Parts: sequence; structure tokens; C-alpha cells
Amino acid sequence: MSREQLAVQQARRAFHTGRSKPLDFRVQQLKNLQRFITERQKDITDALKKDLCKSENGTQLYEIFGVEGEIKLALSKLPEWTAPRPVAKTLLTITDEAYIHPEPLGVVLIIGAWNYPISVTLQPLVGAIAAGNAAVIKPSEVSSHTAKVMELLSLYLDTEMYQVVIGGVPETQELLKERFDHIFYTGSSTVGKLVMEAAARHLTPVTLELGGKSPCYIDKHCDLRIACRRITWGKYCNCGQTCIAPDYILCEPCIQDKVVEEISKCIKEFYTDDPKTCTDYGRIINRRHFTRITALLEGSTAAIGGEHDESHCYIAPTVLKDVDPKSKVMQEEIFGPVLPIVPVNGLNEAIQFINEREKPLALYVFSSSKKVINKMISETSSGALLANDCLVHFTISDLPFGGVGNSGMGRYHGKHTFDQLSHLRSCLIKKLHMEPVNQIRYPPHTKEKLRWARMLLLKQVNLRRWRQLVQVSMLAALAAFVVKRFLR
Repeated sequence: MSREQLAVQQARRAFHTGRSKPLDFRVQQLKNLQRFITERQKDITDALKKDLCKSENGTQLYEIFGVEGEIKLALSKLPEWTAPRPVAKTLLTITDEAYIHPEPLGVVLIIGAWNYPISVTLQPLVGAIAAGNAAVIKPSEVSSHTAKVMELLSLYLDTEMYQVVIGGVPETQELLKERFDHIFYTGSSTVGKLVMEAAARHLTPVTLELGGKSPCYIDKHCDLRIACRRITWGKYCNCGQTCIAPDYILCEPCIQDKVVEEISKCIKEFYTDDPKTCTDYGRIINRRHFTRITALLEGSTAAIGGEHDESHCYIAPTVLKDVDPKSKVMQEEIFGPVLPIVPVNGLNEAIQFINEREKPLALYVFSSSKKVINKMISETSSGALLANDCLVHFTISDLPFGGVGNSGMGRYHGKHTFDQLSHLRSCLIKKLHMEPVNQIRYPPHTKEKLRWARMLLLKQVNLRRWRQLVQVSMLAALAAFVVKRFLR
């Protein structure tokens, strides 16, 4: 038996003991996960420094805070999330109990990504634990130093319920041969298709957090200084290796030079005159990705940057101007610090340009006009739309994070992760009385029965309103009694 098979079997046996279902167990595991983050913070920051050249403060901001926020939210909301959820009833079922009961799915496979190897691996794990599942965690082998830190999870979490499998493509392929109750994958659409194909053999549901080319439209009437400041931050943090980074800019030709000028100022402010020496500017994860990104520069004009050093996997913050939509850099997700500017003649052409391509994971629009923003919302489709900023929608737990079409399927963050990794079981509890009411559904089916069935089955009951009516009636009766008593 392979190591991967053994991990899945141990996790499933542990789940079948039922010990992950009580809230006390889930709470304790979530607290243990928080303890892992706190006690192993130096190990995490050292690993991310080696893998992606992330600074200690950058690791806190982009990796740690999000996971801690998810844990804190889950701990505070777990009783509410796991409680039965009442639903509207018909007149026929008004005396019955009808509710949704969230229950664990079973064993969840979480395949992490290399660009934010702590955040995008542990945030789904928070939801899996909160929902009462067992989990097999497969960190990305590309962020090899961080993957080794993930092995330390066994010192904090239930060692049978939560298995960590380290390895590369062969280990992932072996895991995908096994049956899971849900697979959560973050990465490229190419691998996402392979994950979905493997899951289909077992009819396993999947959450695919993919990516794509996220457009950024700049309206010529907006505050370009502020817009470019926020775009610069969103594009170049983590050296552009962010699935929701602005992939390219769409703007009218008349403001293109001003956009370049403002972005250039921001790059110097954020990363100094020499970003290569700046502690807050990262590196490309490996030489394979370095070669892929630098090849995308061919045939385009660098208005800013363009310098690169293969020995250090360094690519300077780069802006390309007057980019042809057919150029190499516009044919795939860049996933690096290269920002093309594609000139368009106004909002309508920008919308047409976006709609002719795959639906992106995020769409950014910078405008002071509500009309422009609403038009972009109503006439395009994307996983998320953010006006006048970049990336920060990821920080709001109540907003479901996920793609649409080629950019993914499913959603997570906060309660959305809990629901995604739970089976929302429909429950109807009836009593063995009031049998005469049921005569309308038993044969023979007459027109009279049909008339009553229409009323009892199609009329939904708002129980809250009924309770209010009952309370008002009781108060009216009490008032009438008091008035009658004192008028004697």
C-alpha cells in the first residue's frame, strides 16, 4: 500500500469514529491550528523567505493575518453555523419541523498552491475542520521549504484525522486516484482540468480556485494618482505572483502616458530606485517560471523596468505600453511583475474586449462615476468585481471568493467555506397525527382534493409574520380584557 493510500485510509477510519463531529473537538483543533501559526511563525517566515523572498512583515500581512482571521471567525460563529436552519413551510407542513442540518462531508483533499503556500492551504483547512471533516493536506512542492514546515502540523492536529502528504506530481497523482468526499484545489486551469477529471471517476465534488487574466479598466475621468497607486500595490506585491493581481490595464490612449508616469512614481516610492535591493520586493518562485515570464516580454515595449537576472530569479517591476491584444503577453495569465497597457476607445470597447475572453477571477474598474461602475457590473461577468481598489475583496470573509467558468468553480472564506465543505441536509420531521389533512394527496384524485391541494401546497407560510400576528392578537385580547375590567 502506498503512502498516499495509507493517509487516505487513516483519515477515513478516523472520520468514521465520529470524533470530529462534536463542536468541542472542532474548537480544540482550530485552537491547535492557531497555536501552530503562533509557535511556528519563525519557521514559516524563514521558509517563505527562502521560497519567495518574502519579508517577515510581508508574510504577516499576506499569509498569516488572513488565516488567523478565518480561525477567529470560525471559533466565534461555529455554534451558529452548525445549528439547524429553519426554512419556510407550506400550510400542509405548518405543524412539522423543516430545517437544513449541516453535516460533515467526510474526507476532504486540499491541494495547496505555491504562491501563498500558507494562506491558500490553511484557509480551506479551517473550513474543513469547522465543518467536522477529516482532511488530507497536499502542500505545493514548488514552495519546498514551506511544504516542510507544513509537516509540523502533525505535532498540533489530530494525527489520524489530518494527514499531510509531502511530494511532487507523482504523489498528487496517487492521491487523485483515491476517493474523497470533496477536493479543494488552488492553481492553474490546466491542472484544474486534470483534478476535475480525476474527481469525476468517483463523482467527487470539487472546488477549483484557478485564475486567468484579470482586467483593470481605468476611466480617464478618475483620480489617476490614487488609481495608479492602488494598481501598483495590487500588481507587484508578491512579485506579481497573485491569482487576483491586475493582469493588464485597459485605458484610453490619451491617458496612457500619465498612467505610466504615475505607476513609475509609485514603484520608486514602494520599492526604491533599486527594487532588487528592497526587502519588500520578492522573487520569481523558480527558473522555469522566470523563463516563462521573460519570454512574454518579446515583441512588446517596456515603458518601465524590463531588467531581469536569472541567477536570482529577479524581474524588475515592468510596464508595457501600446500592447497589441494579439501579442505574446496577452495570450496567457502573466503571474509575474509585468503589466501590459492595452489602449481602448472608451468603456464600451473595454467591455467588449473583456467579454470576448474567458471570464476572469477578478475584474477591476477605476472610476468616480457610479454609472460607469454599474455598467461594468451589469454587462460583464467575473468571479468578483472591485471598483477603485485591488485585491482587498479577498479580506472580507462575508464575500464568497471564487471564480466562474475558466477561472474556477465553488467559493470559500468564512461561512462560505463551511457551507462548501458541508452537506446541507434537508430534514422534515412529521408526527403521526392529523391524518385527515393528508386525504387530499391520497387517491382517488378528485377536483375537490386538487383545489385544496393547490391552496395547502402552493401557499408558503411566513412563520415570523404568523408569530407577530399571534402576539398582536394576544396583546389586543389582553387590552380588551383590561379595558372591560376597569370600565365595570
